[in-house]
Amino acid sequence: MPRPVIAVVYDFGSVAPADIVDRLEPLGDVVLAVCHSPHTEELAALLADLAPVVPVRDGNADALDASADLLREHRPDAVLTYSERRLGTTAELAARLGLPFHDARTVRLLTDKHEQRRRFRERGVDPVRGRLLRTPGDWAPALAAVGLPAVLKPVRGEGSRSTHLVRDAAAGAALAAHLLTAPASEGGEDALVLEEYLEGAGAGPFGDHVSVESAVLDGRVTHWAVTGKFPLAPPFREVGHFWPAPVTGVERDAVLALAANAVEALGVRTGITHTEVKLTPDGPRLIEVNGRLGGFQSGLGRLAGGLDPVLLAAQVALGHSFPATWVPDDRVTYARALPTPAEGGLLTGVSGVGEVRGLPGVDAYETRVQPGRTVEPGVGTSELAVLWGTADDHDTMLAVLDRALDTLTYTFAGTPGTPEGRTVRARDLVPAGPGRATDPALIDVRKAPR
Repeated sequence: MPRPVIAVVYDFGSVAPADIVDRLEPLGDVVLAVCHSPHTEELAALLADLAPVVPVRDGNADALDASADLLREHRPDAVLTYSERRLGTTAELAARLGLPFHDARTVRLLTDKHEQRRRFRERGVDPVRGRLLRTPGDWAPALAAVGLPAVLKPVRGEGSRSTHLVRDAAAGAALAAHLLTAPASEGGEDALVLEEYLEGAGAGPFGDHVSVESAVLDGRVTHWAVTGKFPLAPPFREVGHFWPAPVTGVERDAVLALAANAVEALGVRTGITHTEVKLTPDGPRLIEVNGRLGGFQSGLGRLAGGLDPVLLAAQVALGHSFPATWVPDDRVTYARALPTPAEGGLLTGVSGVGEVRGLPGVDAYETRVQPGRTVEPGVGTSELAVLWGTADDHDTMLAVLDRALDTLTYTFAGTPGTPEGRTVRARDLVPAGPGRATDPALIDVRKAPR
């Protein structure tokens, strides 16, 4: 029998292109439906070397029709994406090809944070207050409805881009006005959401939030992991993930029930979801639901063995039944990210990598920023490096990472304010306590991320 053909709509996302092709090879032949972007232009030669490439243009219906016709020539049996920014494109192609994926309405609910919150309130899933801002004049009524403290973030976004904690009304008004009026090249946003800030419960050395990784087939939701987190770097920057999350059985059941209700409320019928949940003194509350594989899940799956999240996403797209098993929990698997400094700078040197790679349980040091590269300022999630590894338990993981954070240092070139340059310990790049976001007042809003 011929092997199934799996069409993967590709752009920047949670899985590298070589990983996509390698991990899906046991299931079928991969065709890369490559969207036009600076990211894919840079990788064009690599993508063409990995698998057959179909160019995708999604500017209008005619362009999508033409792209679907080109893709149809390969007779795909499934279509999926690992890219947040291409969920809509994938839905449009799936509809034209008659293949299962999130429909257009579900994609809107998954990608529009205002619409998503409204659906949760309407369905009684979670009552978090939120209001939409399209102009600076919308700030006052939004503030009156939501109150402070609050989270201000883009209606559509990824990687915590332009996401801020607001504790002062005047500072919030200025920030909202800046984000709504600045050009996109300077970090401007078309629309924002002001949401009630959820105060987390104390979580010791761990973050006060988790994520639930789920697969949905024909409307049936199956969870396969609850991912633990390290405390956020301010204001809301992710700095690592690990399996399993350090929650009790009762906490896990409550988190899973909330995630299942959220996924069902959004109308997800087939696909992968990544649901972020805040652990509060009053129980779990929803942060957001994403309609694709979460970041770092691919690497965690490779280290942990057993269930492969990348492969699972393709199994769902093909309509295959899959084992209702959890990721292995007999040891801890981690990805500890070292965030770029919010003020940015030119990285000139790194020290301590060799010693850290020799620590017990450290599997790899992955460089994300090479010396000689300038790190852009901003509040979005971005990493200098990632430490990958395994440990017998959470305490052992923390002990090894403590040693690593004390060993690694990063040197940045001088600026007008500090002409001699600066050396930063990895320890100083990550918060030490529970995940409580701090006031973003120290971050210059004129230096919004791209």
